Amino acid sequence: MSNYKTVFFIIGVLQIILGIFMAIPIFSQFIFSEIDSSFITSSAITLVFGVLFVLSNLDYEKKINLKQAFLLTTLSWLTIAIFGSLPFYFSDLNISFTDSFFESMSGLTTTGSTIISNLELAPKSVLLWRALLQWLGGIGIIVMAITLMPIMNIGGMLLFKVLNTDSSEEILPSSKEISLKLILIYFVLTFLCALVYKIFGMGNFDSLTHSMTTIATGGFSNYNESIGHFNNVKIEITAMLFIILGSLPFIAYIKFLNGNRKIFLNDSQIKTFIKLIIFSILILFFYLFIKIEDFSLSDFRYISFNSISILTGTGYVTGKFDQWGSFSLFFFLILMFIGGCAGSTTCGVKIFRIQILYKFIINQLKKIIFPRGIFVIKYENNNVNDKFLASIISFIYLYILLFFLITALLSLSGLDFITSISGAATSISNVGPGLGSVIGSSGNFSTLPDFSKWILSAGMLLGRLELFAILVLFLPSFWKK
Repeated sequence: MSNYKTVFFIIGVLQIILGIFMAIPIFSQFIFSEIDSSFITSSAITLVFGVLFVLSNLDYEKKINLKQAFLLTTLSWLTIAIFGSLPFYFSDLNISFTDSFFESMSGLTTTGSTIISNLELAPKSVLLWRALLQWLGGIGIIVMAITLMPIMNIGGMLLFKVLNTDSSEEILPSSKEISLKLILIYFVLTFLCALVYKIFGMGNFDSLTHSMTTIATGGFSNYNESIGHFNNVKIEITAMLFIILGSLPFIAYIKFLNGNRKIFLNDSQIKTFIKLIIFSILILFFYLFIKIEDFSLSDFRYISFNSISILTGTGYVTGKFDQWGSFSLFFFLILMFIGGCAGSTTCGVKIFRIQILYKFIINQLKKIIFPRGIFVIKYENNNVNDKFLASIISFIYLYILLFFLITALLSLSGLDFITSISGAATSISNVGPGLGSVIGSSGNFSTLPDFSKWILSAGMLLGRLELFAILVLFLPSFWKK
């Protein structure tokens, strides 16, 4: 096991960091007079395991190889989800470990699905911990997507290693320096979001927690009605703005700070993302304008907010969108799959894969018309070779396959068709609410069987880590020397 000492050392460091973050809700317990042993116990357990991992692997190597990178990615997220579930388990919520793990995994993967039936009565420390988990998960996936995933070439992410070191621009600094800049940008956006929320009417606690889950595009709220609880147009506009900012590739922010002032106007992925938002809003607007007799301006407001929230996988809701008719349900299901930009806090298939798949299909059609023609697929002025194409197509194929598999497993547990299919979509795409009366905008996941919750938790982790990072561990060849 000496080859994996570096992996376990880093996991130990991450556990220590997690244990330290658990001290933050302890302060809130003093402020809101909710003092109990839940977070003290959880923090102590997490810190002890973290220190043991570190001390037993002090002779680790400074670098990790490709195999270790895959193992580290999966184990780090899994162990953080396990230890992150302890505060829920030890809290006054009186929930099972299955529910605690589900809530923790949902938070860490920025999914936003919840088993807490009455959020208004939940302890403030628990609500803060849910927000912290999503905030940590958001920055974690950004750093991983920009530093680790391109090296592991998961689903075509190697393409961004090429794009980020384009010879026409300055070569980006080291991964460590990039990570520090990403964390700083992430923190600044969170602070600005909290400030604007506060200005437009949120209380101190709500503005803090909602800013963390907004930038993380996670969608955990302190209220059963989500953002709709505030019924405030300015708050909803603020949420939409910062959700979009969190859904953009964070490497673009670094390039902007490095002098590329037109990056947000020239980046192909960003332009397609914005166009998709506008297109989605217009489609639903015209559909509901025809369908609803007393259509009003407030309906356009709900359409805009929920379209952005579902597309980006945030999961905030401001109305019962699952009552807008069957077409709206189907359209939102499609948006769940697409997601936002690569290198952001969003999940789903990602915009760049949709773009490249579209270009691939167009090329195939051209080859039918011109059999002897040579057509090269380009993305951001870089050639997309067969290796990238194979990686992207296999990712999308596997994504769809796993979606149907999760749907089938949920159906076996006794769930109805709408709950099964939307539950599978919302877990693998890390969206949050599903569709229908059980897990829709007005429901939650508390009534689902434990078997369904474990399946959904697995789906969340698979979707968050881009499928291959986990599935490769099940290949016997991976463990061979």
